[in-house]
Amino acid sequence: MTESTQPSGARTLLGEFAPKLVELTDEVLFGDVWERPGLSPRDRSLVTVTTLAALCRTEQLDFHLRTALKNGLSKDELVEALTHLAFYAGWPSAMSAVTRLKSIVEETGPAA
Repeated sequence: MTESTQPSGARTLLGEFAPKLVELTDEVLFGDVWERPGLSPRDRSLVTVTTLAALCRTEQLDFHLRTALKNGLSKDELVEALTHLAFYAGWPSAMSAVTRLKSIVEETGPAA
């Protein structure tokens, strides 16, 4: 559970099916790694989004694009990062990620 006592998205989606994976996601990944002081949440989001895009991990990308916008990255910054990524990780990876970002921005506005 998160501090708000609401179940996390992972817990809601997979809690009974994969409880240990959910526990590790909530407690280690988001409870520890994402909270470390070495990088801001904004910087962690930028690293995460570009890595997911580069690896074509589109199932996780929408959540992290939304998180990146909430963590202070602008639509323009994300587009620029993904454009840059096209030359290092491949055109299809960047195009898929920008298409997902466009859909999210159209749905929620530029600061999701």
